[in-house]
Amino acid sequence: MKITRVETCGLRGATPEGGWSNELRPDDVVHTLVAVHTDEGITGIGSAFTSETLVRGAIDLLLPHLVGQDPVEVERITETLHQTAFWMGRGGALTHATSAIDIALWDVAGQALGQPVGRLLGGRHRARVRPYASVLMDEAGPMTDNLTQLVEQGFTAFKIGWWKFGRVDAATDERTVAAARTAIGDRLLAVDAGGSEGFFPGDLAWAKRTARMLADYDVAWFEEALAPDDLENFAELRAGSPVPISGGEVLTRRQSFAPYLRCRAFDIVQPDTTKGGGLSESRRIGWAAQDLGIRLIPHGWNTAIGLAADLQLSSALASTDIVEYKTGSAYVDDLVTGGWPLDADGYLDIPSGPGLGVSLDQEAVEKYGTRPQFAA
Repeated sequence: MKITRVETCGLRGATPEGGWSNELRPDDVVHTLVAVHTDEGITGIGSAFTSETLVRGAIDLLLPHLVGQDPVEVERITETLHQTAFWMGRGGALTHATSAIDIALWDVAGQALGQPVGRLLGGRHRARVRPYASVLMDEAGPMTDNLTQLVEQGFTAFKIGWWKFGRVDAATDERTVAAARTAIGDRLLAVDAGGSEGFFPGDLAWAKRTARMLADYDVAWFEEALAPDDLENFAELRAGSPVPISGGEVLTRRQSFAPYLRCRAFDIVQPDTTKGGGLSESRRIGWAAQDLGIRLIPHGWNTAIGLAADLQLSSALASTDIVEYKTGSAYVDDLVTGGWPLDADGYLDIPSGPGLGVSLDQEAVEKYGTRPQFAA
């Protein structure tokens, strides 16, 4: 079997807000699907957290290393893409595009071998996993109404983030967390400061004070409490924090994660499989973290294909027992056939069919895709 072509499809028309100061608009394309086609009629689908223009440009550059290759040799191909990108922007858009290609290659391999990707990644530790509902912070009324509705839908874990947190004053921070805790009761609650926003004002002193406040509300982890590159302060924060510290969603490639793991900067590491290098890199990061007693919980503010990849990853990593579910996004809820029903315990089944185990909903692709006949 050989790779014959690679195509892209940006998603627009329902792009959710990201909590950014320069906020996203519905027609902004920040998520791009990638299809890897083969001469045997098997097509794999991946997803990249970046614009279609950047993904298309990256693929044009990488295509000579893809066409004619055996797609089942996933990690050899993906590592070749990383190794040939030294001079052309490795770690940025090239790595984001490679992430989507890697996910698509695993999808092809699973279909060709008749196995779910999780089994190819090392074996299925679990057949279902708990999703946490990921929402943006807001004024108490709208936010708590949203959380209450999600409780009614069956979610048992939640994360609130960004908005004014760490950007106004301590009273606003605590009032927001207190409102969320009241709304969801004793269910799992995590808090995301959104330290990767440009010019995030939170410093180490603020993060230490805030971690102590969060402990009073039994917060499961404190995410992106500092700017992403602030390695030394992350390590100091984690060493004395009464709540687990997490981060890593904007880092790319396993080599970028290594210093954070060695310095014990995180209790929980959070690569985004649609940005960091795909399933191949996320698995290797997960293995390295596990050896150091650090959990991997993937960042999943992306698409249904990204969620499908994270589900397969969670099946293959022993300690990854929870995944992020971006609520209120058509790119997650509607993009694959059948959607994502929760079971009676608030868990998601991990697809057991070949490959990622999901199929694109063609009506959704036609509605939101820049290329309506993508992968058809």
